[in-house]
Order: sequence, then C-alpha cells, then structure tokens
Amino acid sequence: MLDLALFIFFSSALFVIFKLFTKYKIQASYAIIVNYFTASTVSFLFFKEPFSVSDITKKSWFLGTLALGLLFIIVFNITARTAQKLGVSVASVAAKMSFVIPVIVGISLYKEELNIVKIIGILMALAAVYFASKKNKTVVVKFQDLILPLLLFMGTGFVDAGIKMLQTWQMEEVDFPLFSMTVFGAAGTIGLFFILISSFKKPLKLNLPNVIGGIILGSFNYFTIHFLLRALNAEVFASSVIFTISNVGTVLLSTLLGILLFKEQISPKNWGGIALAVVSIVLVVIF
Repeated sequence: MLDLALFIFFSSALFVIFKLFTKYKIQASYAIIVNYFTASTVSFLFFKEPFSVSDITKKSWFLGTLALGLLFIIVFNITARTAQKLGVSVASVAAKMSFVIPVIVGISLYKEELNIVKIIGILMALAAVYFASKKNKTVVVKFQDLILPLLLFMGTGFVDAGIKMLQTWQMEEVDFPLFSMTVFGAAGTIGLFFILISSFKKPLKLNLPNVIGGIILGSFNYFTIHFLLRALNAEVFASSVIFTISNVGTVLLSTLLGILLFKEQISPKNWGGIALAVVSIVLVVIF
C-alpha cells in the first residue's frame, strides 16, 4: 500500500513541475530530454548487479521498452502542453482517467469479467474527461488545445497497459532499475534525435534552467515507474484495482495542488467531472 501511495505522490508532483516550467520559462521540449537521461541515470545508480548491453538485449522485455520509450516521449510532451495550456487539474484528469484502457486490455488478455455496470463505469469515465476539461467561456482556447486531453487520455492509457504487459513478461523485481534505465534511455535518445533534426531549422538552445528543470523532473519521473512496478509486482491488489486507485488518487491530489499552489479556478462542470470520475472508478472496481 505504501508503494501505491508513493506512486500517487510522485505522479502528482510531475503535473506541478510541468506547471512550474511556465512560471520559470523552462522550455519543456528540452527539459523533457534531460529528464529522461536523468531518470535513466538514476535507474543505473539503483541497479547493484553487474551487466552488459548484451545482457539487456536478451531480456524478454527489451524490444517492448523501445516502443514504450517512443510513447513516453510523445506522452510527456502532450502532458506538458496540456498542463500549461489548460491547467494542472485538466492534465491530471485526462491522463489518469485513462485507466479504462489497461482495464480493457486486462479484460481482453487476462479474461477479466466485464458486465453492464463496468461498461457504464467506463463510459462515465470518458464523460468525466470531457467535463473536467471544460473551461469557462471567458477562457480562450484554440481548437488544437481542445484535443490535448483526448490525446493525453489515449497516450497515457497505452503507456499504463504497456508497462503492465512488460511487467508480466517474467520481469523480476531485481530487473526494475534495469528496465527503467532502458526505457528512459530509449525515450531520451529518441527525443534527442528529433531535437537534433529540428535544430537544422532552429538553433539548439540548451540553457541552464532547461537542464535544471529536466534534472528535477527526471528524478521524480524515475520514482513514478519504480513504485508502480513495485505495486504491480506485490500482487496485493489486481492490476485493474491498482490502476484505478492510483489514478483517482493522482487526480484528487493534483487538483488540490492546482488550487492551493496555482489558484486554479475549478468550475462547477469541472467539479462535476471529477465527481463523475470517482463514481466511475467505484463502479469499475466494486462491481
């Protein structure tokens, strides 16, 4: 249970850090690259056993980490833009209500039961993303920003489902830092590749605030996947229960932090979306 609580804390902190990027004029695209190399380095420091590159490539989860690394870099950029454009609570709800995707994957792959109540819960979760993301009419939001919560919802869901699938492929707890090091390193390398390509059109500017922001973000980011893997491996709860509890916990904590730290305005529709999210989780978990 402690692992689950720590995952909620570190996961919520990521949304706050993204919001602070705007305040301190940190360029998210550069900081995210530094973040992944930082998280990979932290993973390396936590791995105590000797290893070689050939050892990593022989792991059953190796190829999956490459695909997951690509998803990581895409989703993180979407998360940063959503938090900056629409607020911490919106980004949190859109990301964390994506629990329905690993639930659907669990139903398909692990033959978990699906009844009418669970279907209603999943549909309510989708509605929750919309209402929690709905801004007041006085707020000007560009059309491309309206699809950010949906992209974040889908992307985070596929990341969660991918982590669960790789965790079940005979990954022992001793491999967790090695797995994290590989997937974070893949994400950083892919991100750096795209940054270098774009630098031909726009000169690369990696200043000190971007580096510091990336190091802070990466340190927190490592512990999110670390404690998620520990919670899944403990098998105290089914994976569907873990994802739903952790996600709604992150939604509520992130929303509270958004109000307390950034004075974010939460409309009645936003509160209704959050309440709807809680009810949807209860339906999916209990029934």
